[in-house]
Amino acid sequence: MSDSILQIRDLRVTFSTQMGELRAVRGVDVDVAPGEILGVVGESGSGKSVSFLAAMGLLPQSATITGSVKLDGIELIGAKKKAIRSVRGRSLAMVFQDPLSALNPVHRVGDQIVEMIQSHQDMNTHDAEKRAVELLEIVGIPQPNDRARQYPHEFSGGMRQRVVIAMAIANNPKVLIADEPTTALDVTVQAQILEVIQRVQQTFGTAVVLITHDLGVIARVADSVNVMYAGRNVESGPVQSIFDHPSHPYTRGLLSSLPHEGADRLQPIAGFPPNMLAPPSGCGFAPRCEFAIDACNAELPTLQPFDDLQTSCIRAVDLRIGGRS
Repeated sequence: MSDSILQIRDLRVTFSTQMGELRAVRGVDVDVAPGEILGVVGESGSGKSVSFLAAMGLLPQSATITGSVKLDGIELIGAKKKAIRSVRGRSLAMVFQDPLSALNPVHRVGDQIVEMIQSHQDMNTHDAEKRAVELLEIVGIPQPNDRARQYPHEFSGGMRQRVVIAMAIANNPKVLIADEPTTALDVTVQAQILEVIQRVQQTFGTAVVLITHDLGVIARVADSVNVMYAGRNVESGPVQSIFDHPSHPYTRGLLSSLPHEGADRLQPIAGFPPNMLAPPSGCGFAPRCEFAIDACNAELPTLQPFDDLQTSCIRAVDLRIGGRS
C-alpha cells in the first residue's frame, strides 16, 4: 500500500539465548493507513508485541532485527539511536500493557506528561502544564486539574491506563501502538478504554495498531485485522470479512473459541504453539490443524489473495471455510 503511514516489510527478529537462536518473528509484513485502526491478534508467543517493539526500537541488544520499518517513508531499522529517539514519542508512540510499570511512581502524573511534551516540543512549563491538563480531560480523567498533581498509586488501573494514553498522544503522533491496553481490566473499564482509543483516533486522525489476544476487542474497534501465528501473519483483511468468512483454520479456531449464541461450551484450539527455537519448515499450524495434509509440512506458506482476504493456508480454496460453522 503506497499510502501507508507505517509500512513493515519482511521483519525478522531473532533472540540469542542459552538454548539457541529463538526466531520470534519470521518475515512479517504490515501496512497501516492514516487514521486506520489495525487489530493484531494471536496467541501469546505469536510475535505480536515483539514485532512492534522492534519497530519502536525497544528490544534488548540480544535481539537481531532485519527487514524494513518505514514511518511516513522514513526507514527506522538501522537508524541511529538519536534519530529513533526523535521519532519515538513524537511521531510513533506506544501504550504499554502494564500502566503502573509505564509510569514513574515518584513523580506526579502531570509532571510526567509535561516531560513528554517538552522532550519533543519547544514549550514553556506553564503552557506544557496547561496542555497536560487538557490531555487528561481528553482521555476522560475527572477533575484533571487536581488529578494532574497526584501520583500513579492514587489512580485505579483504568485511570492509570488513561494517563498512559494521555502521555502517548501528548505530541500528536502519526501512529499509536496500543499493546494489550485492556488486559486485567474489568469489562466496563475495558469498554471505556476502547472508547478513549477510538476518540483519539477520530479527534486527531491518529493511526492505531491495537495488539490483543481478544477478538472481541478487535470486533469492537478495528477496521482491519492481521492474524499472527508462530511469528508470521497467517491471515489479514477487513474486520468484517475476518469474522464472516475466515479462510485460515487458525482464524477459524480463534473465532470458535469465543462465546457466542447457541454454543453450549467453548471450543479451544487443541495442541500447543510450536517451539520457536526450532520452528517448523512448513505451516506452523499444521500439527494442530484438522485439515492438514502432507503438503502443509513441505514448505512455509506465504500470504496469497483469497476473496477479499490474504491467507497463508494452501487449502483455503479447497476448504471454503465460512464463519464459525
